[in-house]
Amino acid sequence: MCLAVPMRIVNIEDLLAIVEIDGVTRPVSVMLLPDAAIGDFVLVHAGFAIQKINEDEARRTEDLLKAYL
Repeated sequence: MCLAVPMRIVNIEDLLAIVEIDGVTRPVSVMLLPDAAIGDFVLVHAGFAIQKINEDEARRTEDLLKAYL
């Protein structure tokens, strides 16, 4: 099973973004989303931002993930 985690972009330099969830930050590639911008919510899988999502969807998914942990 694959899992993509919703995270918010806090910085971008070239094709590398810093994303954040609950105070945890990670570098991820945004090469698949060339129009990604600071403040966007993205699904992150295996070190890549694979899809932009809206904030409501990101929060709902985050809440579901927390319920399982």
